Amino acid sequence: MALPTVAANAYAKNAYANLARILDTGGAGKGSEAGGPSFGSMLKDAIGSVIDAGRKSDAQTVAMTSGKANVMDVVTAVAETDVAVSTLVSVRDKVIQSYEDIMKMQI
Repeated sequence: MALPTVAANAYAKNAYANLARILDTGGAGKGSEAGGPSFGSMLKDAIGSVIDAGRKSDAQTVAMTSGKANVMDVVTAVAETDVAVSTLVSVRDKVIQSYEDIMKMQI
């Protein structure tokens, strides 16, 4: 029977690999006409920060199961990941809502 940490690590590896693949094939632009960062690059950075928060949370959880981390560190890391994912989901919902609003416009 597999240990819970083995299963968690396998899940995390696949989830991060999928997100990294999305980021690599996203084709985000280098910059916009006004000289600032493009929306694609900002989105890529945001997804990267969510991935980093998830990896930190996973590392803290594995460290706790081996007795090397404090419970408060794990709870804090998981809470930070939850906030990052919630923010990303909110942005996704707004993008979808904006797309639907544009599609409803009459020309």
